Order: sequence, then C-alpha cells, then structure tokens
Amino acid sequence: MIYSVRITRAAAQDLEEIFNWIAEHDSVAKAGHVLDRLARKAESIAALRRRGSRPDELPPGMEGEYRQVFFKPYRVIYEITLNEVVIHLIVDGRRNLQSLLMRRLLNG
Repeated sequence: MIYSVRITRAAAQDLEEIFNWIAEHDSVAKAGHVLDRLARKAESIAALRRRGSRPDELPPGMEGEYRQVFFKPYRVIYEITLNEVVIHLIVDGRRNLQSLLMRRLLNG
C-alpha cells in the first residue's frame, strides 16, 4: 500500500535552509542535487513507511511512532499515522538534535 507523505511547514523550511547553505558554500548545482536526493528519500517512505529506525534522541515511551531515514549526512525524521507519513524534520545528522527534535515534535 502507498501512503501519502505530508511535509510540515517547518520541514519544508529545513529543505530551504539546506539548499541555501549548500548553494552559498558549494554550488547551486550541488544544492539542487542534494534536495533532489532528499525528496526521493522522502517519497520512498510512502511505500515502506516502517523501514526507518527510531531516532535515538527520543525518550522511551514517547507517544507516536517516529522513524528516520538517512541520506548521509542528512536525516529525515517522520511520524507514521493511520493514513499518512508526516515529515517533521530534515536536518544534518552531525548536529546535536535532542532539543530541536523534541521541540519540533512536541510543538508540531
């Protein structure tokens, strides 16, 4: 079964920031390539939504089914709901994510 994938406004902003940073520090072509690969990674979740691992930063017992997939060094963190996959965060995995992740998931 193919599920719909919804990207939150905050995650869309994450993509814009990633693009801008890469374009400024490398090239627009490289930034476009990375965004294309991240978009494909996000779309692939629709068919195999449970394939990702649980983010280590989440405390045990946190409500919801959160998972992550990687396009190194980036992490796409999403929630599995009844009918869709909701992408909450797209971020460089080298960052310390605990507070950002919790703030994003708890505040929607």
